Formats: sequence, structure tokens, C-alpha cells
Amino acid sequence: MTTWMLREDEVLAVAEVADTFALRSRGLLGKKGYEGAFLLPRTRAVHTLGMQFPIDVAFLDKDHVVLDTVTMARWRFGRPRWRGRFVLEAEAGAFERWRLRPGDVLEFRPSE
Repeated sequence: MTTWMLREDEVLAVAEVADTFALRSRGLLGKKGYEGAFLLPRTRAVHTLGMQFPIDVAFLDKDHVVLDTVTMARWRFGRPRWRGRFVLEAEAGAFERWRLRPGDVLEFRPSE
């Protein structure tokens, strides 16, 4: 499913929602780059094993509040964020362009 990712009604990016187990398991693996954001529901931690590029990772709570952000190099394991309910992934550098910070509240609206 594709959505718009917003912060205070400002569109930050197009976001793909990994709404199946298969999509969550695969994530961004096998991609050479990625425009936009990739949202993984029911996820508290990610890894970059097999990734072809570094990624920005945001951990969101149940209300889509950003708890923490990190940039992960390739071939790394991230530590879980126990209050996290979603993980947001993007190509490294995207969060800086979007000025995404802990405390931001994100909204995901279906794109028509």
C-alpha cells in the first residue's frame, strides 16, 4: 500500500507500507537505492544484512511519534526500541532533508 507521509500537514515523502509478513521480511533488501519511505508495522528492530546502501531508521510508537532515529551502515544489527511499534526506513540522508527528529508526529494518508 502506498501512502503520503506527513508532518503537520506537510508532505515529506511517499511511503510504502509493508502490510504483509513477506513485505516486512524483505524490507529494502535487494534494492540499489530507494526514493521515499518504507514503513514496517509491528516492528521494533531491523538489520541491514545484505543491504546495498546505508539507511536512516526511525522508531515510531503506536501514535506515530518518532521515538529515535539512527543511520545504519550496511551489514549491521539494530537494537530494538521496546516502545516502538513501527519502523520507518529511508535511504541515508533522507531524514536530514526532511528534518525528521524525535518527537515529530507523523501521519500516513492513503494516496489516491
